[in-house]
Formats: sequence, C-alpha cells, structure tokens
Amino acid sequence: MSGRALSFGVVAEAYERFRPEYPVELFDMVMAYAGHPVRTALEIGAGTGKATRLFARRGVMVTATDPDGAMLAELRKHVPRGVRTVRAAFEDLRPGERYGLVYAAAALHWTNPRGRWSRVAALLEPGGVFASCGGPCQLADPAVEEAVRAARAPFLASDEIPSPDGTPPDQEMQWPGTELRQSEWFTDVQQSVLERRVTMSARDYVGHLSTVSAYLVLPTAERAQVFSQIMQVLPDRVEMAADITVHLARRRHDD
Repeated sequence: MSGRALSFGVVAEAYERFRPEYPVELFDMVMAYAGHPVRTALEIGAGTGKATRLFARRGVMVTATDPDGAMLAELRKHVPRGVRTVRAAFEDLRPGERYGLVYAAAALHWTNPRGRWSRVAALLEPGGVFASCGGPCQLADPAVEEAVRAARAPFLASDEIPSPDGTPPDQEMQWPGTELRQSEWFTDVQQSVLERRVTMSARDYVGHLSTVSAYLVLPTAERAQVFSQIMQVLPDRVEMAADITVHLARRRHDD
C-alpha cells in the first residue's frame, strides 16, 4: 500500500473528531438495494468506524478490517461490542466466511486494482451486495475555495485523490462503477448521490485537512506552514459540500 494509504494512524483521534458522520440515508439505500435484511457484512478500510457504526447499530454483524492498528484502536471506542475487528489490508484477507454485504467507505481507492473484484466476489455470498461510498469534501463557497487553493498551491497542486481508473469527472458513471460494469463477477450496477452539507469553524476545517493524506505526507514544517496560510484566508465559519457518491452492485449467482 502507498505511504498515503498508511498515513492515517498518527491522526486517528483527529480523524474521528473532524471527519463527518455518514447519514442514515446511506444505510437505507443499501438495504433497499439488497431487498432483504442483511445480517453480516465485511468492511474494507474501516478507519475509526464512521461507517461501521452506521451498520452495526442497526443490527448488522460487521467485521471491520483495516491495516492500521491505531485506527482500529480508535474504532473500538465508538462501535458496538459485537463488531469484530481484523487488522489486515484488503489484499491480505483470506477467503473463508462469506458475507451478505461487503462495503468500503472512502477507502476502496487504496486497494490494489489487480484482482480487486475477484477478491470482493470471494468474500460475498452469491447474490450478495457490494457497496462503495465516498467523495471529496469541498468548500461550498467558490471564492473561499479559490483562496484556499491559492494558499495551498506552493505546497500542493491538489489535495484530492484522482480517479483510480482515469475516469473524467464529467462522465456520467464514475469509478468504481466503471470497473464494476466491466467485471464478470457483478451485475445491476447503480450509482446515486446523497447530498451532504457540513458547517464548521475555520479551526475545525483545518483540523479536517489535518486528516487528509495529501497533507499528512508533507514534511512537518511544510504541513504547519500550509495550515497557517490556509487559516489566514478562511472566514470564521465555513460550509463544506460533502456529497456522498454511492455505488452498488450485486454478486452474480454463478461462481
């Protein structure tokens, strides 16, 4: 895994504090797509459990996996006791138990594309559901967004993750839906967007940025400098456009 993928453990508490929660509408969307109660789920890259608790608190038996022990330690503080945790990268999970749902929340882009979908399929019951959700958190005010971009520019050209398969942002079907449509293992691929707006103080917004991998891999002095530059151009409170793009697919019944 890349250095960016493994950079979050040092800010596990900040990640829990500053990253936004997932709305119940996400759970409802996944369950409606499944068409029946889902009893078991495996989560890829669970982090501090933002999505874990959404499913576990509604009766799903979740196995939460993450390669970072610090992130899992933080996760255990916030999820129901029944959640099982496994410290492992997705690529290191061994097929065995199959689940009704395999999902990833803002984590799938860190997985290795080679054999990704056959590995997911091996973890799913026939007819089981795969779900992926995520999306960039951007400042809702274009003028503030531009001011932050200019403040960041000497250190970072961008703080976003590009599409893993190069899909342009204006294409109707986005990644990973593009790959799922081509996979022999999955069918009924759907893409939806849940609108989400988050308002916070300028200091909390910088706290949020402190959990973004592009900043985490900067040298310490540069990281402090870019955050100082950004703070200087922010109003007291900011609104983030944090829409969630959701991809759903069903594992084919034939192995």
